[in-house]
Amino acid sequence: MKVFKFGGASVKDTAGVKNIVKVLKSVGFEKTLVVISAMGKSTNALEEIIKQYFNDKTKTPQGLIELKAYHLKIIEDLFKENRVEVCSVVNELFEELHGFIRLNKSPDYSYVYDQVVSFGELLSTTIIHHYIVNQGIDCCWLDARNCIKTDDYYRAANLDWDATLTNVKKQVGNASLVITQGFIGSNSNNFTTTLGREGSDYSAAIFGYALNAESVTIWKDVPGILNADPRVFEETQLLHQISYREAIELAFYGASVIHPKTLQPLQRKEIPLFVKSFENPLDDGTSVSKGKTLEPHVPCYIVKKDQVLIQLSSIDFSFIVEENISYIFSLLHEYQMPVELIQNSAITFSVCVTNKYRRLQELVLVLRSRFNVEVIEGVDLFTIRHFDIKATQYIEKTGKEVLLEQRTSETAQFVLRA
Repeated sequence: MKVFKFGGASVKDTAGVKNIVKVLKSVGFEKTLVVISAMGKSTNALEEIIKQYFNDKTKTPQGLIELKAYHLKIIEDLFKENRVEVCSVVNELFEELHGFIRLNKSPDYSYVYDQVVSFGELLSTTIIHHYIVNQGIDCCWLDARNCIKTDDYYRAANLDWDATLTNVKKQVGNASLVITQGFIGSNSNNFTTTLGREGSDYSAAIFGYALNAESVTIWKDVPGILNADPRVFEETQLLHQISYREAIELAFYGASVIHPKTLQPLQRKEIPLFVKSFENPLDDGTSVSKGKTLEPHVPCYIVKKDQVLIQLSSIDFSFIVEENISYIFSLLHEYQMPVELIQNSAITFSVCVTNKYRRLQELVLVLRSRFNVEVIEGVDLFTIRHFDIKATQYIEKTGKEVLLEQRTSETAQFVLRA
């Protein structure tokens, strides 16, 4: 079986949904499971709905009305007739969402987040499934929550592999074409969980692993994996082939084209990953597989914006030794601060983090009890894999102050003041 994944950019409007059918017809869709993200910026809209809800629980969030209108407009454009059934199912989903918002009693933001945001994928796959059937193609709609089982760590749930493998094999069966959701799962109590932002790639890899897939293909609005983000860098090059190891390195440093967890299950079973353009589906794109060298061998640029640089020094000029470092990392874990870069000397310790859950002030307050603390927010973290002199000169051309620099034989990293 093959696994395809289409992201939000590929299904942001009527033309995008129609293009999915074109892609399936051009490359073949027998024995294929298709993982689909929420439409366009629906996840962002749902996040805003959650904020509106917590700001005033007595009112129906305005964003909910706008989101419904957005989806109904796509249905109207897709289905010139025979839209009664799809409208009915979509209206039921919005009633369910509105009912949860109206009746919820839990103050747990992360729990509420997962229950609400998951509707983006449920809505998109419902609409697309009905459209595919309307085009005369037999396909099965699968609720990923019946397959992907996780723990209770809302917003970044950890997978229960044994339960998931059993469920996928049982639920998918012998269906020829299956449409399902990325990003979402459920815990042992059947409450919805999510795998983290951009987790749909990971969902595709999970299904691929469970089904012993022939391949996994991620369909993007770029021709494949590029050596830099074209939204940030003017000149980019397509990487024709790349190893699992190198792709994992790029994902670890923040390359947005592949989710960091996606490659691990594929590597274990040596399932090839392809990253292709949904605009030009017959092009080769990028292949990721075992032992493939980076081709072409060029510097790869990654930038992560809106980072936080925390610089610590000992109050009494004592050494920052293993005990201090262990304490610092325990706090970073407790306050859910993903670490991007660390550097230490005898009496200083610097760490660049992502303030993912907006708990920076809590963390700093605790750190000040044992260290002198300097915090610089809004910094940029530049990473260059396979750097050369010309590549590092790019940093100088930005004209930004370098706050921290670190190099290994293959990787150079720079923290720049924004």
